[in-house]
Order: sequence, then C-alpha cells, then structure tokens
Amino acid sequence: MSATARLRKQPPAGPSEGPFERILLASEGRPFSDAAIARVIELAKPSVASVRVFSIARVHGVSFGMQTPGLLPTKAEWKEQREIVSRAVKRLERKGIDADGHVVGTRKSTKRILQEAQFAGCDAIVMAADPDRNRVTGDFSWSQEPQRVRRKAKIPVFLVTEP
Repeated sequence: MSATARLRKQPPAGPSEGPFERILLASEGRPFSDAAIARVIELAKPSVASVRVFSIARVHGVSFGMQTPGLLPTKAEWKEQREIVSRAVKRLERKGIDADGHVVGTRKSTKRILQEAQFAGCDAIVMAADPDRNRVTGDFSWSQEPQRVRRKAKIPVFLVTEP
C-alpha cells in the first residue's frame, strides 16, 4: 500500500485541544456565553496565553452599492457591542488571562473574523454558536455565522453551543 493510500484511509484530524498561546474569542454580535468564556480559559496556555475578544456591529446592507447611514449600526448597537466585549475582557482578566478587545462594523463577519485572527496571530478561534442547521438554509441565517467561520478557517475553531 502506498503512502498516499494510507493517508487517505486515516480519518480527518479534529481540532487540536490546545493549550494555545493566542486565542480569538469572536462573536457575530451575540453576547459571549459563560460556556464560551469557560472554553477559552480551558484552552489557554497557563501564564503565557493572551486572548483577543472581538465582536461585530452588524451593518445591515447597502443601497445602490453604497453604504447608507440608515443601514449602519446605531449608537446604541455600538454601545451594546462594546459592553459585551468589555464584560468578556474583565471576566478573562479576573482569571489571570491577558485580554484585550474591540468592535468592528461590517456586513461580512466571516471574512472579518478570519482577518482578525490572522492579524492577531491567533492559534485558535472560539465562538458561541447555535446548533448546526441544514447548510443550504443555514447559509441564509446570520445565526449560522460561526459554522461559516469553522468551514473557512485554517486554524482550529471551537464552537460552543448552549444546551
């Protein structure tokens, strides 16, 4: 049996279970769940890990190919996302993990989350997620954004679903 044939028969490797030095805790706008933060703490390499907390303030669309002020996030939406990030950073710092974070407004959250992970040099991404749905109908749903990130990422992505 050739080496290529042996490689094909092996099951695909799952995401590495860490520990990781640089983790991106990302959200497409939903609050970070206790389970997602606990997962980050579990995956973080003791005493050297740092976490980038990142959230998306959703831009709702464009009009005639240009951003329209009525479709941009409101001041209240920006404030809500900043508070979500701030609470997560404080919780991680209380556990002794170096953390920082920020919010970005975009329509293309998958692309932006992956860019942020690459820019920050992250080894893994952790996101809170809804249960998987049918991929065809799920592609039209904003709540399935974590699954799109998992499909496109080149680093391990850990999706944490709430029971």
